[in-house]
Amino acid sequence: MTETTVSPTSPSRRVDRTVIISIWAVPVLVVGQFAMLAIVPVVLALTVSLRHAHLRGLRRWTIALGTAYAVPLILWTIGPDRAPSLSRDMHPVFAALIVVASLVAAAAFHLGRRRPSRPDGSPSERQHFRAAP
Repeated sequence: MTETTVSPTSPSRRVDRTVIISIWAVPVLVVGQFAMLAIVPVVLALTVSLRHAHLRGLRRWTIALGTAYAVPLILWTIGPDRAPSLSRDMHPVFAALIVVASLVAAAAFHLGRRRPSRPDGSPSERQHFRAAP
């Protein structure tokens, strides 16, 4: 058997790094009162996860993050008396929802990247496979 290794600068690794940094930047920006700037990492994470097939498991979580961010943004845009910044106008429940959606997306990314520590799988996986006679 040949073993394939992923170099630290491979396109797949750069894409993964871009997505996870973007996902972790969203709660930092929202909690730090820079909610309008959070549009950049939200759009970046959503776009990258939709374009790359190996991030298929992350798509629903980045869509949820994008939706959670879009609702207060749209309400702020169409509101009659809007504050000068999205952070001041956003209800705390929306901020909490965005932070939770981002943390869930980050957890989905990290848990989705896990691989068995042994080449033959975990003990629960091995018990279902019998050795060939």
